[in-house]
Amino acid sequence: MPTISILPDAEAAISLRRERSNVLRLAVCQALAGANATVVFATGAVVGDMLAPSKALATMPVSIFVVGMALCTLPAGAIAQRHGRGMVFMLGTGSGVLAGALASLAMLVASFWLFCFATFCAGIYAAVVLSFRFAATDCAAPARRPRALSAVMAGGVFAGVIGAQLVTHTMNLWPPYLFAATYVGQAAVAALSALILLGVKLPMPTAAEQAGGRPLGVIVRQPRFVLAVICGVVSYLLMNFLMTAAPLAMKLCGLSQESANLGLQWHVVAMYGPSFWTGRLITRFGAAKVVAAGLILTGAASAVGLFGIDVTHFWATLILLGLGWNFGFVGASAMVLECHRPEEKARVQSFNDFAVFGTMAIGSFLSGGLLSAFGWNMVLMLSFAPLLVAILALTAGRRATA
Repeated sequence: MPTISILPDAEAAISLRRERSNVLRLAVCQALAGANATVVFATGAVVGDMLAPSKALATMPVSIFVVGMALCTLPAGAIAQRHGRGMVFMLGTGSGVLAGALASLAMLVASFWLFCFATFCAGIYAAVVLSFRFAATDCAAPARRPRALSAVMAGGVFAGVIGAQLVTHTMNLWPPYLFAATYVGQAAVAALSALILLGVKLPMPTAAEQAGGRPLGVIVRQPRFVLAVICGVVSYLLMNFLMTAAPLAMKLCGLSQESANLGLQWHVVAMYGPSFWTGRLITRFGAAKVVAAGLILTGAASAVGLFGIDVTHFWATLILLGLGWNFGFVGASAMVLECHRPEEKARVQSFNDFAVFGTMAIGSFLSGGLLSAFGWNMVLMLSFAPLLVAILALTAGRRATA
């Protein structure tokens, strides 16, 4: 029988359709799965304050969530390198369903440590969700990769709304167990995300990708990669450092849980909303300038918070913090894409995320103790030190390039 050949134009059209389908599905799942993090951040410190044996441990569930993210990144990268991202997606969403079920059970039996284990599972899920941004670039042409990455991140706009509204409308549905129904809902959303991810079609790892390319030590010593990691670490560290403490700080200042939920909703919208344009900004101005704008916005968030403790000050701080995170983190992620060959992507991307989340865990653990011991203003003032480190690194990198 004669063989049927596919013309280059038809092949390109099929590839483009697959790329768009993947990006759309990953963006939808970013919205659904991103609600997991919103629920944990909105409720974790409050539940911790209710169940913890000591008030100083109130933010530990959120910190354990971050630890789960950090510890999952390297194993997830190794599994993706050997078996493909699809298996990682299923393991991650399975952890998300388990997290919701265990957290709801922890409310029923009033177990602080079971709740901490549930947030650890939620952290595993969140780490896998953040790999969606890199998965979107696997089938994209090099020129379209920043846009594919930022398009998936844009799905997080809806994560803020879904997560915050899920908390607001379910937190009192199962009296007297505050938030028990919320985590049942979160488990259901994770299961829906798993079904949508089944339709994402990504290439299986080649023999070259399984071999791994250059030694990791050679790759991570590149000045550009070091700069990308520093900027990603600082952007995520400060966002988590301040966002972890903010809901509890609002409660301590006499503000309602509903106002904290709404503040976090707009914070998450601000985190992901600019992603509709961030990719284009990176293409036009370069990743380093976009990162610099993000660091400036993060500094402005801390400055605004120092002016008062009204609900408007908290909301303005959270919104500016979200905007700063978007420019800083998406820009740093785009810089990582410039530092590895295709066969090295899984190891390098997972190492970058491990560095980001591992450092972020330290800040998350510190924020609760600092808030309890020294107050909200001290938490805000300490945020300027990492900002200075990142700005100096960017300046040094710019001079080296020149």
